[in-house]
Amino acid sequence: MSKLVIAFIRSEKLEAVKKALEAIGVPGMTVLEVHGRGEEKGIELTYRGKRIHIDLIPRIQLEVIVDDDSLVDRVINAIAGAAYTGNPGDGRIIVLGIEKSLRIREYGAKLSAEKHA
Repeated sequence: MSKLVIAFIRSEKLEAVKKALEAIGVPGMTVLEVHGRGEEKGIELTYRGKRIHIDLIPRIQLEVIVDDDSLVDRVINAIAGAAYTGNPGDGRIIVLGIEKSLRIREYGAKLSAEKHA
């Protein structure tokens, strides 16, 4: 069964994570810019001498469809290893089962062939 690996990582770790995934033969991914917060409940910064609280922190959401179950742990290890800083806010990885996954190009070709048969 295919899996969807979703990772929420620091923005500055995206290039390292992309390289780590490419190194294990997983070049395909979807990348979204998101805002959120975890256990740290935002961050405190000093801006022009004033303390300000930033509630929602910019993060990257990375989605990878893994068709080979034996590759899931390698994908998780690659993401976690490249995104790790040891500090709060390193992110989270979620793995979900996919009921069905179709490549539109291949599915469209099948429909086209059936239409012309």
